[in-house]
Formats: sequence, C-alpha cells, structure tokens
Amino acid sequence: STFLRGDQTYATVSSYTDSDALSLFNASGSAPVYACRAWVNFDGTGTVAIRASGNVSSITDNNTGNYTVNFTTAMSDVNFASLVSINLTTDTSSIIQIINNQTTSTVQMTLSKPGVANYDSAYVSVAVFR
Repeated sequence: STFLRGDQTYATVSSYTDSDALSLFNASGSAPVYACRAWVNFDGTGTVAIRASGNVSSITDNNTGNYTVNFTTAMSDVNFASLVSINLTTDTSSIIQIINNQTTSTVQMTLSKPGVANYDSAYVSVAVFR
C-alpha cells in the first residue's frame, strides 16, 4: 500500500481512475484499453536469437520457418490474440504467417511463401494481447 518515490520518500498508493490509465498509455476516448501481455523481436535465421522481449522466456526453432514463442508467465486461457509481423529486407515476396497452435504457455507459428517451402526471416515480431 506504500511505494518509494524517486525523491527517496514513501507515499501511500491512492485510488486511480480509468482516465488515469488512459493518460498513462497516452490514449483518449471511451474505448477500453487492453495491454500487450507478451512480445518479442527475434532473428529467425541460423541460431534463433531474441533481440528484445517482454514476458517471453525463449524461442524454439522447430524447423525452417516454424517457431514457438515460450511465455515466462502463462496466459489465463488460450483465448488471446497473437500478431506476427516480419521485415523483408532483401526479399520482397509475400509471406504468409500462420498461427499453428496456442496454449497458455506458448504460441507456435509458421512463415511461408505462397507456392514455396517455409521461410526463415531475419526479423520476426510477435505480440500477444488478452
């Protein structure tokens, strides 16, 4: 019920309003705000490497273009939205991103080119909302 402030003094936590939360997230209007529950930016080529993340413990490279994002803290259920994006730096072909499976602790995806085999991307980003 108390916290240490930047000036090294303690303050009591008081109540907050929805407008306080909207202000914190730089949002306006009456629509609700939903937080991103996990996110990751990783290199999916060669040895998979996480560049930056939040609530992601690791990435599993299952096969070419097939990855599993492992959450540090599990979701409450499997009814979350997973968004995948990639950055095509040298190849301008279209890529299809498919969410294969979602569990409370993982989301698995496949990246592929239409009419071609699966594709490893150097820049993959995943965001999970619930």
